[in-house]
Amino acid sequence: MKRFLKPFQQTTGLARWIMLIGIVIVFLFIIVAIFADFIAPYGFNQVEVDGVRFVKQAPPGPGHILGVNDQFYDIFSRVIYGARTALEVVLLSIILSLVIGVVLGLLCGYVGGWVDRCLVFLMDAMYAFPSLLLAIVFSFLLSGLMKGSGIISAALSLTVVYIPRYFRVVRNTTLSAREATYVEAARAIGAPNRTIMGRYLFTNVIQSVPVIGTLNAADAISTLAALGFLGLGIQPIDASEWGYDLSRALDDAASGIWWTGMFPGLAIVLLVTGLTLIGEGLNETMNPTLRKRRFAAIVLPERKPKAKVAVAAEVVTNDIAESAYEEIVDDGEVKP
Repeated sequence: MKRFLKPFQQTTGLARWIMLIGIVIVFLFIIVAIFADFIAPYGFNQVEVDGVRFVKQAPPGPGHILGVNDQFYDIFSRVIYGARTALEVVLLSIILSLVIGVVLGLLCGYVGGWVDRCLVFLMDAMYAFPSLLLAIVFSFLLSGLMKGSGIISAALSLTVVYIPRYFRVVRNTTLSAREATYVEAARAIGAPNRTIMGRYLFTNVIQSVPVIGTLNAADAISTLAALGFLGLGIQPIDASEWGYDLSRALDDAASGIWWTGMFPGLAIVLLVTGLTLIGEGLNETMNPTLRKRRFAAIVLPERKPKAKVAVAAEVVTNDIAESAYEEIVDDGEVKP
């Protein structure tokens, strides 16, 4: 743990503040997502209270602090529950893509062979497609297979998008690390491949994975919002989703009803900004060539008082003079 926290303790300058600001923003969204049931005054799909329906497109007021949209949903409740949906989908997709991408990249980079060539060809083909287009295709395919599981299908669609990114990074790092001296030494003492990959290679090839993960999380938020905006994401009866609310607010903007689209869009911008700041801060913190370290304090030894130095110099001078006089007397040049 100390080794892991050491770069963060040594970092100073702008990178440290960027990362701290991002952590604060994301932490607030996490708190909101966890306690959404206590913070939101209504359910994400609730349209009435005690049999009385909400006023359609009501402006922000005492009963609805952020207003009501065209589907009679309370906007504040939709934004609060939307944070939970976004974090659930992003966390699930990042974990799945990280596990699959890292394991496949480590195996292919170390073992090689025809499996490596086939997977590299497949990952390069997937990486060639734009991420949004690939997510749309898999979201369309999974929507018919997994009806009623909007969060899981959206997470799987994003997982397919980000697997090639982890695979390429880990595989390229493994290719260079497997020829290192410590790996050759492990092979020489008879260590099995599983031990070499798990004990010697794994900790060295995942150095950049946290940075990629945070940046991918920011991209996943925007991709999820794009899917919802196109109507291919999570449906409003399954969960609250900011992109879907933005798509419903397009017609309202032309009529001067700004509150239905402003607050979901602002939530997307803030969460993407927070995750991006964390990623940039991690990049400069964990990269030794970019990290700015704190200067260690230099403590100089105490200087001796001048009086003692003068007395010591006088004693030394007298000793030198006496020794010189004795040498002269011994040579017979000066008579006593």
